[in-house]
Amino acid sequence: MSKTKQTRKQHGDEFKAEALKLANQVGAAQAARDLGVYASQIYQWRTAADKKSNTSTREGALATEVAKLKRQLAEQTEEISILKKAATYFAKKQK
Repeated sequence: MSKTKQTRKQHGDEFKAEALKLANQVGAAQAARDLGVYASQIYQWRTAADKKSNTSTREGALATEVAKLKRQLAEQTEEISILKKAATYFAKKQK
């Protein structure tokens, strides 16, 4: 009795993308049968792809918010600088 170690088959990103396209057209179970993979793999790939797209959308929204906050910070910093100069000017005038 010899035990042979089976290696896992690694699927590339292109294969996964095509499998997901096929799954959207004919269903995950049928696509899995056609491609010779488990349906659970297609479901996992779909979940990972959805998570990745949601993360990209979220990162874009966060980047927009960061840019807005940086602009606000620059404006506030400039206003504070102007107020400090004015306070210094008026303090000198009172003496």
